[in-house]
Amino acid sequence: MRFPFPFAGAAVALALALAIPAVGQDAPDERKALEEKLRALEEKQEETKKALEALKASLEAPPPAPRSTGPVEAPGLKPLDLGSSGSTGQVSSGTSFNPALSVIPEGLYYNDNRSGGAAGLFGAADGFAGTPVGEGRDLSRGLNLGETELTFSGAVDPYFDVTAIAAFATDGVGIEEAYGRTRSLPAGLAVKAGKFYSDVGYANKQHPHQWDFVDQNLPYEILLGGGLNDVGVQVTWLPKAPVYLLLGVEAFQGDNPGVANVLGPDANPAFADGAGPRLFTGFAKVSPDIGYSDALQIGLFGGRSSLHQEQTEQEGLDGTAWFAGTDWVFKHDSPEPFGKNDLVFQAEYLYRDKSLDRVAAEDPALVGRPSTARQDGFYVQGTWGFAPRFTVSGRYDAVGAFVNQIDLGDLGSTGYDASRRISAALTFNPTEFSRLRAQFNRGDAVIGGVRESFSQFFLQYQLSLGVHGAHKF
Repeated sequence: MRFPFPFAGAAVALALALAIPAVGQDAPDERKALEEKLRALEEKQEETKKALEALKASLEAPPPAPRSTGPVEAPGLKPLDLGSSGSTGQVSSGTSFNPALSVIPEGLYYNDNRSGGAAGLFGAADGFAGTPVGEGRDLSRGLNLGETELTFSGAVDPYFDVTAIAAFATDGVGIEEAYGRTRSLPAGLAVKAGKFYSDVGYANKQHPHQWDFVDQNLPYEILLGGGLNDVGVQVTWLPKAPVYLLLGVEAFQGDNPGVANVLGPDANPAFADGAGPRLFTGFAKVSPDIGYSDALQIGLFGGRSSLHQEQTEQEGLDGTAWFAGTDWVFKHDSPEPFGKNDLVFQAEYLYRDKSLDRVAAEDPALVGRPSTARQDGFYVQGTWGFAPRFTVSGRYDAVGAFVNQIDLGDLGSTGYDASRRISAALTFNPTEFSRLRAQFNRGDAVIGGVRESFSQFFLQYQLSLGVHGAHKF
């Protein structure tokens, strides 16, 4: 910024100089007075110039740092930079000390044509009788409370998120999931630890309120004991690739009726007592780009248990088990409002192999003889939004579909027929926080070589209160 004061001072001095000769030689006192005034003006001008320069310098200088009112942070306590993964790593005030909370209650009406015994037929089917299976829904004919899910979730700090989900039922309270997960590891890595649903397959990680039907599909219910939910550690890798690709491995303690049923010496002195982790799984999921409104995900998965035990009235079996499968999901997101003409198709195939030895038997001659069970199952289902907020769903599932064989070594092997079911459901979602559903099942289970058919009818309501995170694909 420039100031014109030096030029004004020069003009005044010039005017005075011109005026001085005009006074003449006859007025020395007056001339002297004018010269003193000129010197005073010049001194005043110099002082003003210095003051303006000081003011200009003070305006251009940075403001002083505010005085600290709290303790000084010691050097070296800054959060560690774990790399960029698309997240700022910031913890908002809304989740630092106030986790998201949701409550999802459920109510059911149930009836069947077998005096309430239809739900237990598949557990008694040929090839599966006497072996551990999922408990399924414990429903009485008539009105049932169902399950109430209470969820807490939020960010702990820039490094971890935490989720805890409790399930309340009429017979008690259980912890469905309670785990911590990293927020921002480098290179697309993530670690989860605690109790959680495995990411094998597609339907396994879904909670009951996410199902398109009231009940779980048969392969998960019969072959995986209702689904893999255990205490363990998971490591996933999401690499930078032209398409979505997720790879993961898991190590679980090993406590699953279908593939890691560990009873220990307390149940039978002949049983081994193996320390965990005893169940190891792996999975891969890929999703190619097929358009803006459509999505496709293809998965492969498998797992192996180092210890699986079964106890019947006549014998105890001890050995290992492994499983493998594939899952396919296609989704179409219609531009029409409230889900009209949305489509979802999904299918999974599961194969299980149990290699066991008889470690105890009523007949001592049978001790040490092998028992190998090779069985499979699959389901195919689809959901269509035929009107705003209304969907209709259909499902066909079976166990022992292509393989249902029990090999007893030199005692021979036996093959059994498949047990199957077909389901249809009509669902109305008044809002995203409420759901009403009617479902009908018709199926048959092969028991003793005879097909035992059944029919089931369900009415269900689900309500969601509070903040609930978006579900994954």
